[in-house]
Amino acid sequence: MTGPQKSGLKKSEETRTRILDAALAVFRERGFERATIREMAKAAGVAVGAAYYYFDSKDAIVLAFYARAQSEMTPHIQEQLGRAKSLEARLRVVISHKFEYFAPNRKLLGALSAHADPEHPLSPFSTQNGFIREQDIALFERAVTDSGVKLPPTIRPYLSRLLWMYQMGLILFWVYDGSKKQERTSLLYEKTLKMLLVTLRLASIPLFRPLHKLAGDLLEVVYRAN
Repeated sequence: MTGPQKSGLKKSEETRTRILDAALAVFRERGFERATIREMAKAAGVAVGAAYYYFDSKDAIVLAFYARAQSEMTPHIQEQLGRAKSLEARLRVVISHKFEYFAPNRKLLGALSAHADPEHPLSPFSTQNGFIREQDIALFERAVTDSGVKLPPTIRPYLSRLLWMYQMGLILFWVYDGSKKQERTSLLYEKTLKMLLVTLRLASIPLFRPLHKLAGDLLEVVYRAN
């Protein structure tokens, strides 16, 4: 790639980033539904046509936000996972980092949570978000593998996905939590994480083997389409 080409690519990336940053600011101020591409272009200091060149819709902007969030969070989470010593510590690394990262956009996530239908492109369960979702699940898989968690073969393959679902439930509660500094979410997080860890320890006890197949069959039904 020649010098002028590199310069042009860098300028294009800078413009795209400026539009994305401006769009997020407009979303925070106006809300997702009320915000317009025209307002975002004005905030970014570009023509409306230029904004549409980089993002053909508000959905495209949100998908770019999701992708950037994942790319920025993953290296930090991976680094901290390498230093964590227990499953609890590793799960806290993954989940707590999400709360910290998304805090400035909590209200936006609340607005976007209305699009939970897997058929909607903004849904965390959509095909469009499949790559990001699998990257996130892989972080939980590393946390489980590095911790040496022992579970029956009927359950173990699903654990990382179950942990991802647990995280999504916490985030959903958090975006709607109107308590001071989301104190209810903090309490829910602490209590449910302890319960989860106890459940995982109990699952390895032979006494519970009759339940393993039932649990495995249920999980297969839930995730068969995935």
